[in-house]
Amino acid sequence: MKKKKTYVIGDIHGCYDALMALLDQINPDPAHDTLIFLGDYIDRGPDSEKVVSEIIHLQETFPKVITLMGNHEQMFLASLTGSQNEFFLKMGGDTTLASYGIKKPYNRQIAAEIPTSHLHFYQNLLMLWEDEKYIYVHAGLKPGVHLSQQLAHWCCWARVNFINTKYDFGKQVIFGHTPFDEPYIDPYKIGIDTGAVYGGKLTCLMLPDLEFMKI
Repeated sequence: MKKKKTYVIGDIHGCYDALMALLDQINPDPAHDTLIFLGDYIDRGPDSEKVVSEIIHLQETFPKVITLMGNHEQMFLASLTGSQNEFFLKMGGDTTLASYGIKKPYNRQIAAEIPTSHLHFYQNLLMLWEDEKYIYVHAGLKPGVHLSQQLAHWCCWARVNFINTKYDFGKQVIFGHTPFDEPYIDPYKIGIDTGAVYGGKLTCLMLPDLEFMKI
């Protein structure tokens, strides 16, 4: 019987070509394998719309695709309601809008120009996920707080306070958000954002073997 695998993919940030090359390399099996995406599909890179379209296609193909909320998706959703528009654009949102064919001047009707399937995708992203051995989150968790009580700000934005903690969450936490030159590993957590959009690599953590694939 074929061993079931879990493939955890870090921050993509519109790097569609890297995503497709990575998927080609890992070649997941829809019948057995689970795909987990840690968020930040959009912004800064050139092809946010294509990245989201591909992940939606994977959701239609694979029974087990887990998609988490990143801080950039959180900012995008806020911008669609007319709040924090300038912050979203400053953080690379202009490239996301361009990928959807949306040009300046931006207005509060942007949501009408986003495909409905994509709006549903953004609106249904999870803050965290847990399986038998690991906890998955975009940015981090607050020490001493039960998973059911974790706040979106920590899940999407945590950085140094989470990375430096030696708190045992009961399972190793796999996260993205903070870019490293190489995957970060300590007894309590594994960070797999290796800065694809900054000239680094897009990384996939392959479980249960604890192997890394980088493109």
